Amino acid sequence: MKTRHLVLLLLFLSGVSLYIGNIQITWDDLITWNQEKMDVLLLTRLPRLLSVILTGAAMSVCGLIMQQISQNRLVSPTTGASVDSASLGLLVATIYFSSMGYMGSLVVTAVFALAGTFTFILILRKVQIRNMVLAPLIGLMLGGVIQAMATFLAYRFDMVQSLNAWMIGSFTWITKGRYELLYICVPLVIIAFVYANRFTIAGMGEDMSTNLGVSYARIMNLGLAIVSLVTASVIVIVGAIPFLDLVIPNLVSLYKGDHLKRTLWGTALFGAVFLLVCDIFSRLVIYPYEIPISLTVGSIGCFVFLTLLMKKGAV
Repeated sequence: MKTRHLVLLLLFLSGVSLYIGNIQITWDDLITWNQEKMDVLLLTRLPRLLSVILTGAAMSVCGLIMQQISQNRLVSPTTGASVDSASLGLLVATIYFSSMGYMGSLVVTAVFALAGTFTFILILRKVQIRNMVLAPLIGLMLGGVIQAMATFLAYRFDMVQSLNAWMIGSFTWITKGRYELLYICVPLVIIAFVYANRFTIAGMGEDMSTNLGVSYARIMNLGLAIVSLVTASVIVIVGAIPFLDLVIPNLVSLYKGDHLKRTLWGTALFGAVFLLVCDIFSRLVIYPYEIPISLTVGSIGCFVFLTLLMKKGAV
C-alpha cells in the first residue's frame, strides 16, 4: 500500500473514531457548535485519537530501530525487555518519586527502560548467537526476571493492582491534559528519520560502520535512547501494548525491504492505521463497552510472532 493510500485511510479511520461513542455527534452539532457535544469531542475523543496515532506510529518506529541495530527481525521493545523495564521504572517512580508528577515519572521510567534495553543489547553482543530466534527468547527471559522484580516490589508496597493496570494498555482514560506527554514522540521520530541512513549502516555491523565513517557506538546509543524515551512515555500515559512494535516493522519490510529511510514513514503510518483499527474494533465488539486494546493487539501480535518463529524453523 502506497503512502498516500495510508494517509487517506488514516484520515477516514480518524473520522470514524471521532464518531464512535455513547453520545452521538452529528453535523448539525458541529455547525451549530453545540457546547456539550463539542466538549465531548474536544476533551475526550480528539485526545484519544491523537494518542492512538502517536502511540501506533512511535512504537512501530521503535521496533524498526531495534530490529535494525540488533540485526534481528524478532527483536522489539516487547521482546527486548524495554517494556518490562519501563514498567518497573514507573512502579519505582510512583513509590519513591510520586511528588515529581508526569515529567518525573517519565524521567525515571526512561532511565529504567534505557538500562534494561542496554542490558539486553549487551547480552546479545557478549553471547555469540547463531540462531536469530534465540535473541527474542533471551529478551523474554530477561523481561520475565525484571517483571518478577516489579511484582515483588508491588507486593511489598501493596501496588499489585496498579502494576497490573499499567501492563494492560488502554485509551479509556485519555482526556485533555492527560496525554500531552506523548507529544515527545514527534521530535524523536523526526530524529529517527534524520539519522535513518546511519541506522541502516549501523545495522550492517560495527566493522562496516567504521569503514564507512559512522560512529557505531554513538548511533547505537542514539537509537536505544529514542526507543527508551518513546517506550517510557507510552507506558506512563497508555500502558503496555504488546507486540505492536514487532508486527508492524515486519509487515512493512515484506513490501519495502530493509532500508530504514524508505520504510520509516510507511512503518509510522501503517502503525498508526493498525492501532486505530484495533482501537475501533475494541470499542465496537461489545458496544457500548470496550475491551482493552492490548488484548486485541496482543492477540494479533502473538499470532504473527509465532508465525515468524515457525518461518525461522524454531517451532
